[in-house]
Amino acid sequence: QVQLVESGGGLVQPGGSLRLSCAAFGFTVSTYAMSWYRQAPGKERELVALIGRLGSTTINYADSVKGRFTISRDNVKNTVYLQMNSLKPEDTAVYYCKAARRGDEYWGQGTQVTVSS
Repeated sequence: QVQLVESGGGLVQPGGSLRLSCAAFGFTVSTYAMSWYRQAPGKERELVALIGRLGSTTINYADSVKGRFTISRDNVKNTVYLQMNSLKPEDTAVYYCKAARRGDEYWGQGTQVTVSS
């Protein structure tokens, strides 16, 4: 059974850090393009960061998070991470993990990130 399970969200003060995890079950993350999206209340879901399949050098970030967020993949743990530093209130959203390959697409259930003092 294919499943993506996100964790690591929570409440953090502005300027703080969080690391989100996306554990994959039923497939190998290194064979998929893995990405993080987020959706704030009343807004459309947007791409935050993407890392290509093993062998690809593709790593992309939304302009709003460049220099603050880092996406990475642990092939042994079959998990993708999003390290988020210097968090801002506008980063508040539900964060989703997605796996995509040749028409196949899987989404996680999302994890809430709230940046507030």
